[in-house]
Amino acid sequence: MYRIITLEEGMNKLEEGIGKARMILDGYPTNALFNAEDYNNCVYYMCVQHPPHDYSLQLYERFKRALEESISLKHSSLLVIAPKLQAYQFEALTKVLPSLMDKNGAPLLTELLHMWAKYKVMVKCLGGFFLYLDRHFADGKSAAPLRDVSVVCFHDLVFVKFYDKCRDCAIDLISEDRAEKTIDRGLLKNISSFFMEIGGQGNTSYYESFEKAIIADVSIYYSSLASEWLFRYSCTDYIWKAEWCLNQVNARASQFLYQTSVEKLLQVLSSSLVLYHCLPEGLIALQLCSVDNQYVELLK
Repeated sequence: MYRIITLEEGMNKLEEGIGKARMILDGYPTNALFNAEDYNNCVYYMCVQHPPHDYSLQLYERFKRALEESISLKHSSLLVIAPKLQAYQFEALTKVLPSLMDKNGAPLLTELLHMWAKYKVMVKCLGGFFLYLDRHFADGKSAAPLRDVSVVCFHDLVFVKFYDKCRDCAIDLISEDRAEKTIDRGLLKNISSFFMEIGGQGNTSYYESFEKAIIADVSIYYSSLASEWLFRYSCTDYIWKAEWCLNQVNARASQFLYQTSVEKLLQVLSSSLVLYHCLPEGLIALQLCSVDNQYVELLK
């Protein structure tokens, strides 16, 4: 029969592993830090012990707090002073997040994705320690799965503070791409995937919000451009330019948006390019559609 592990003893053991897991955010490789099995066994026994020595709830709360601390104090130099901080000081550190606050544009998106990638690796390690908790709370009613807890933590402490700024930065990059400036489309693809992965609030996901912002921007830009072309080009030239626009937008957007979003974008763009062009021969309606890969059809 195994001996009882006290709460203090078990937590002291886990603090060692949690401290090492945090070092992943500073770039340390996981295989050089620890063997997760020792910590996993500790959590297992602390969960299966009979009351009053079943510490599953305390472990669950410690997992959540470990995530919060890793974000708030992501620099190892701050970990030393963490126990000495007052509550208001700890909260202030949570809000600052200096590695993101001083960046804009592509560097901001790159740093956010870099932080998210390292955070997920750390969560995977911590999840290895606390693996038995998911089984212990398998009904999903008494506690959320550890993965959901980790996503919510990053969302609440980091992402929600920077989403609007990140979305606008991504839209700016798309505008630069449209202007034929050199950008990293792979970065846009990764940020789209991140928005999808992080989920959303209420009935709208962050990716859907991003999609709507892109469509609105494209609609405004090309509606204005179409009005300008109306007075500058003949009907034939207008059709050629409209088809060229649709092909260009399709080629670019397909590299960083999901296909369903590309289809919505092309549909809105087609509507933006529907004009009535006055020619000596009379009124000609230009309707843009996609038929056999041909985007433009002239209806008289």
